Order: sequence, then structure tokens, then C-alpha cells
Amino acid sequence: MTPGAAAERVFGSYQPMGSALESWPVGCKYVALLAVALPAFVVRQWPVTLAGLVLTVILLLSARLGWRRGLGVAPGFLILLAVVWGVNAWSNSWLAGAVIVGNLTLALWASRLVVMTTPAPVLIDALVGLTRPLARWGFRPERFGLAVLIMVRSIPYLAGAFATIREAVRARGLRGRLGAQATQVVIRAVGYAQATGDAMTARGLGD
Repeated sequence: MTPGAAAERVFGSYQPMGSALESWPVGCKYVALLAVALPAFVVRQWPVTLAGLVLTVILLLSARLGWRRGLGVAPGFLILLAVVWGVNAWSNSWLAGAVIVGNLTLALWASRLVVMTTPAPVLIDALVGLTRPLARWGFRPERFGLAVLIMVRSIPYLAGAFATIREAVRARGLRGRLGAQATQVVIRAVGYAQATGDAMTARGLGD
């Protein structure tokens, strides 16, 4: 599995589909993201969570993303949801656990409304523009945008590295050796960070 394919399974990626949602200004998409997801996290009641999920599904399908791309959930995320539901069902109630799981799913799907309908540079430029007024207090919007860009590019790389190492371990009949897998991922992450730092320094961005 390539890094891009691994990231696509969780976060999605932009591919122009010609939908009306793609033509929305990026600011409107961010507002829609908050309007859909924030009430569910604030209220934490199942009717609000359910309404948010239904609305998000409608928007994702109207964006022509399809059921699999827009609503698909990676196996690792499903395991996380199962664990979260189990812990909360045991400590509180099954409904409370279901609300938390629903909210996490809502957050994932709502983020895809923005990520999968907008090119990454446009998203980052919007964040830089939003934080530009803070420059008078010493905040550096361009550095913030660069940090976000590095993070966005790092996630697919690390996800792909983990998938590649896991498949290599399985091919050698070494299943279950999580320590060895984690070590290899850390090694690759350190190498990636060093290469990124060298590239930034070469462009005068290493201060």
C-alpha cells in the first residue's frame, strides 16, 4: 500500500468531481464543517448527533464522492470506535458510548467535506489568511501554514510507512511483533523529519 493510498482510506484526498460543493468558497466550507460537527460535540445528545450524521451523509453524496470514498471507514478506525464504545458502555451506558462514537464518525466525515472538495494549498492559504491578523502580536502566519503543510504531508507518509512495514512483517510470518513494527516506523519517521529539516534549511526556512 502506498502512502497516498493509506491516507486516502482515513482522511481522503482532493479529486475534482465537478460538484457544486467544490465551487463553494473555502471559508464557507470551514463554516459548514463547524456548523455540522460542533453542535453534536457541545450538546452530546443522540438526536443532535444523528441529525449531524444524516446531514453530513447528504452533503458527501451530493459532492459526488460516492459511498466508498466519502463514507468508507478504515479498519483501524473501526477498531478504535469499538474500543471507545466498549469503554464508555462499561463505565457509563451503551447510549453514551454510541453518542461518542457517532461524534467521532461525524468529525471524520465532516472533515472530508472540506478535504475532499478543496485542494490542499487552498485549505492552507485560507488558514494563513485567517491567522494573519495575529501577526501584530508576533504570530507568524506563514510559518503556521508551513507547519500545517508539513503535518498534512507527513500523515500520508507515516501511514504508508506503517502499512508497508506491517505487510512486510506478515509476509515473513512475524505477525504480532508490534515492537519491531513500531521501531521501524520510528526510524522512518526520524529519517523523514531529518530530510524535511534539511530541505527547509536549504530554502532558508530553518530558523
